[in-house]
Amino acid sequence: MSALARRLPVFAAALWWGSLTAIGFIAVPLLFAHLPTPAMAGYAAARIFTAQTWVSLACCVLLLIASKQNEPAAPANTAVAAIVFIVLGLLLALLVEYAVAPRIVARQNLRLWHGVGTAMYAVQWLCAAATLWKVSSATTHDQAAPLP
Repeated sequence: MSALARRLPVFAAALWWGSLTAIGFIAVPLLFAHLPTPAMAGYAAARIFTAQTWVSLACCVLLLIASKQNEPAAPANTAVAAIVFIVLGLLLALLVEYAVAPRIVARQNLRLWHGVGTAMYAVQWLCAAATLWKVSSATTHDQAAPLP
């Protein structure tokens, strides 16, 4: 297996976790701190979170494809755990984008839906972190067993 094929899952997991971190913990709070009104910040944040959903989707699909291709070489317990985190994170990203965000934009029970969206984003961030941990430890400890 090529070095690229072994390392690509680590890059995808790092991009997923890093982009969630940068957007959720740096960019969006800065919007609310520096834009003139919360409405302007909210509109910009919604656009950024939509872009983040697509980054998450691309990273998760790439990780799932890599896990399928690397399945025979991967230790079963690590592969299954990583896949569970990837799928859960992917589902959370899609749910936030298509079930929660429209309610926030429509200002339906804003406190509730913002809280639900924030919690789901945080769990997605944890899924990305766990995936990155598993993928990077698998490629570090056993160069012959690149995991998703």
